[in-house]
Amino acid sequence: MGGPAAEAVAAEAHHHSHRDVNGGWLRPAVFGAMDGLVSNVALMTGVVGGDASRTTVILAGLAGLAAGAFSMAAGEYTSVASQRELVEAELEVERRELRRNPHDELAELAQLYVSRGVEPRLAAEVARQLSADPDQALEIHAREELGVDPHDLPSPLLAAVSSFGAFAVGALLPVLPYLLGATSLLPALAVAMLGLFLCGAVVSRVTARTWWYSGLRQLLLGGSAAGLTYLLGRLIGSGIG
Repeated sequence: MGGPAAEAVAAEAHHHSHRDVNGGWLRPAVFGAMDGLVSNVALMTGVVGGDASRTTVILAGLAGLAAGAFSMAAGEYTSVASQRELVEAELEVERRELRRNPHDELAELAQLYVSRGVEPRLAAEVARQLSADPDQALEIHAREELGVDPHDLPSPLLAAVSSFGAFAVGALLPVLPYLLGATSLLPALAVAMLGLFLCGAVVSRVTARTWWYSGLRQLLLGGSAAGLTYLLGRLIGSGIG
């Protein structure tokens, strides 16, 4: 008893999905914010350790925010643009080879399927059918040989803007209490530590760790960075004071 309808129902019942293992937008956004938070709270604790005034701490925090955000944006833009240019150059090589040596490229694709366990005659037929459309052939060769989708290349501008925004948000957190009137480091540390824990907890969405483990791990790492820079600030401040 069964038939196509029953098979379709069974297939739907057994359907499952996976999380985005590449992290999608979540990973770069969270790690960008985390980077801004850790670097700026460490900078500010170092300045406070040197007995700087409230105004100097605010200035250092805002300068760290601006410098870090622009640096992240410039670095991300250059990195992604260079990667994209490299991929586009390799795609042009592949496009030229498909045009000049179609039979060799066809044989190469068929051999790739054979190496994955497909019977040679079937592999040759599959490769022939998939290569009938030049655009599809380029896409398949790009996926198989380069591991990229030619229709889904990363955007340098989007990467730069995302990095700038995420870093700026993270770096702003420890400065906010001072901007709102705080005169000591404690409120800034409290906000920063809470932000670090929340960032770590969110990271657990793209890892196999529990939210509390990821949160505590990031809290420990960020707190250690802040503590070390505070000690350095005390040492340097006493040495030049």
